[in-house]
Amino acid sequence: MGAFQPEIAVRTILARLLAAVLLLGVAVPSVAAERPLTVLISIDAFRADYLDRGVTPVLSGLAAHGARAAMRPSFPSKTFPNHYTLVTGRRPDETGIVANNMRDPAIPGVTFGMGNRDAVRDARWWDGAEPIWVTAEKAGIVTAPIFWPGSEAAIHGIRPHYFLAFDQNMASDARVDQDLAMLDKPAAERPRFLTLYFDIVDTAGHRFGPDSNEVNQAAATVDAAIGRLLAGLKMRGIVANVVVVADHGMAATAPERSIYLDDLIAKDAYKALDMGPIGTIFPTAGHEAEVEAALSAPHPHLQCWPKAKIPAQLHYGQNPRVAPIVCLPQTGWLLTTHDYHPKEPSRGEHGYDNASPEMAAIFVASGPAFRAGVRLKTFDNVDVYPLLARLVGVAPEPNDGKFADLAPALAH
Repeated sequence: MGAFQPEIAVRTILARLLAAVLLLGVAVPSVAAERPLTVLISIDAFRADYLDRGVTPVLSGLAAHGARAAMRPSFPSKTFPNHYTLVTGRRPDETGIVANNMRDPAIPGVTFGMGNRDAVRDARWWDGAEPIWVTAEKAGIVTAPIFWPGSEAAIHGIRPHYFLAFDQNMASDARVDQDLAMLDKPAAERPRFLTLYFDIVDTAGHRFGPDSNEVNQAAATVDAAIGRLLAGLKMRGIVANVVVVADHGMAATAPERSIYLDDLIAKDAYKALDMGPIGTIFPTAGHEAEVEAALSAPHPHLQCWPKAKIPAQLHYGQNPRVAPIVCLPQTGWLLTTHDYHPKEPSRGEHGYDNASPEMAAIFVASGPAFRAGVRLKTFDNVDVYPLLARLVGVAPEPNDGKFADLAPALAH
């Protein structure tokens, strides 16, 4: 994960100075008649209530000049599934991106994972849905979904005009600068849909917990970087609708809140692909009934279901990539084994029930398309996609979102 910036205090002061003036640059009427640029910003694991901590003046200014809400992620509340849901409007069970780590019977011998670059670039994993940038490119709109999950693959045979291999070590300001550089291209080559992704808030949340000073520092660093983006847009005279989201929130965890899977079933009876805030369990051959019975029984702080019996409200379990058994710890508890000894304990996690308040994600939208001072009710993150389609100017693909949930935020 990205390192923290030592000049955080200076940046925070700069951000506070910029917040009052830069927002005007986003909403100034364009001298050109073209549709405003759409910028989609993801701050990984930026919990909805972080916005009220007083450390993000730029984001607070955007919210004041536009709309804000707590946004409910899709289940599981993990990074790849929710990033793809945000840009497709379809839940993970439909997109096929059902987990950060998963297997597919149709792609034998391969385990999809965030660190498996070949799998991340393999369109077979992503072709279950069409992201907004593919629809836009088909309509002749130049896109740059930089660092967005799925952007490195030729989904439905189409790549965005601009994409980059994810580099976790790239500093927040450098990420902003690479986006601004794309906006300096000749008009015909300039993106009309652009993304920006920050992961340092997530890193701090895992290492130090959501209530830590380190999370506040990371949030302030990202906030200053967004201020840098707004300043760059204003300097270039670019009008933009800016939509800020997170993929999920973060819950505090501690080693003493652990559930040991090997106390419930024999080690040789299963393999686990995911552990921690969610367990994806694959019984070994001949142990299916034994494992299902043992895990389906009541356990303190843990619920497990065979995929066919996952509760309907989770919208999960129909896709062939979903594990045979899914276990969900109580929010703040971790599923582990006695053999697992991490280098340092996790102080924060996500992946829990998407209805848990700790999993709620930020949503802020500002620009000429939005009214000022709007506070929306909590909505499902599938609703972001039809909004993006409206902003970008394309007809949305079939999706699970409800545009009506966000329509009150629009100026027109």
